Amino acid sequence: MAKLKKWGGYALIGFVLFYLLTQPESAAGVIQSALGGLMGGAESMSRFVNALLP
Repeated sequence: MAKLKKWGGYALIGFVLFYLLTQPESAAGVIQSALGGLMGGAESMSRFVNALLP
């Protein structure tokens, strides 16, 4: 099972590298979307915590 996880990780890294090299514009769009989602989530959490404070 450990070997399967190891090779699965290698396959995932290989796929990501292949995607970055063959589709750099699309890969940049995916990264921008992911970061935008994280920033939106962080902003929402900040507003929530601020609403809890008196």
